[in-house]
Amino acid sequence: MTILVTGATGNVGKEVVKHLLAAGAQVRALTRDPDKASFPPEVEVVQGDLLEPETIRPALAGVTAMHLFAVPETAAQVVELAKQAGVRRIVVLSSDAVTDKHDDGYHLVVEKAVENSGLEWTHVRPGEFALNKRDSWSEPIRQGHVRLAFPDAKGMPVHETDIGAVAAAALVNDGHAGKIYRPTAPEATTQREQVMAIANAVGKEVTIEVITPEQEKEEMLQVGWPVEVIDYLHSYFKTWTDHPPEARPDVAEATGKRAHTLAEWAADHADDFR
Repeated sequence: MTILVTGATGNVGKEVVKHLLAAGAQVRALTRDPDKASFPPEVEVVQGDLLEPETIRPALAGVTAMHLFAVPETAAQVVELAKQAGVRRIVVLSSDAVTDKHDDGYHLVVEKAVENSGLEWTHVRPGEFALNKRDSWSEPIRQGHVRLAFPDAKGMPVHETDIGAVAAAALVNDGHAGKIYRPTAPEATTQREQVMAIANAVGKEVTIEVITPEQEKEEMLQVGWPVEVIDYLHSYFKTWTDHPPEARPDVAEATGKRAHTLAEWAADHADDFR
């Protein structure tokens, strides 16, 4: 069977492709620019843009299952094209913001379009991405000094390979239809612990300075973070300081393997912080 992976060159999409290949699936990767895509030779790379649904019609030929990256503007059209082409199963890369009711106009739109199609569906709703640590802390860790406004806020940043593994399992195996998976790390760790785990992986001494939320917000604004994103993150950090979230078993339930710890993620990405 041929499985189409949309968003194939993204951080999660690449992991979905990797895990599908490991499962012996025939993989077709959709990208807007095939010349810039880098996949093993057994992956069929095709051109298409989810914002222009008609461009993906050829890519759907012979496809039985599809990994769907969230593009709400055209989700209904894309899903209808998939149904017409004979796709039977769709796995949506969604967000745990849907679970928390913070997302009712983006990922939720895509989820509903798939659910309303009558096809088999599975939603994968990751929460905090471990990759966000790279975006936030790579330069401070290189400099050996990290400033934190919420050092005791616990989170469960999930390795992107675990998200991809869950999606791949739902694409190739029966028994996942109608399920919502919320992959997390196997344990909650504080921001302070996360910084030190990365520092240990890099082999670097790092000091931590506690600052006010106002100071952190100003620093984030200066490097281009949107104010609404900062406020969104800070609301979670405040909650997680006093009411830590609980790790979920979804990765193990979907794949049969435990989720990676933040320390294991850090070891895989140590070069990003050097």
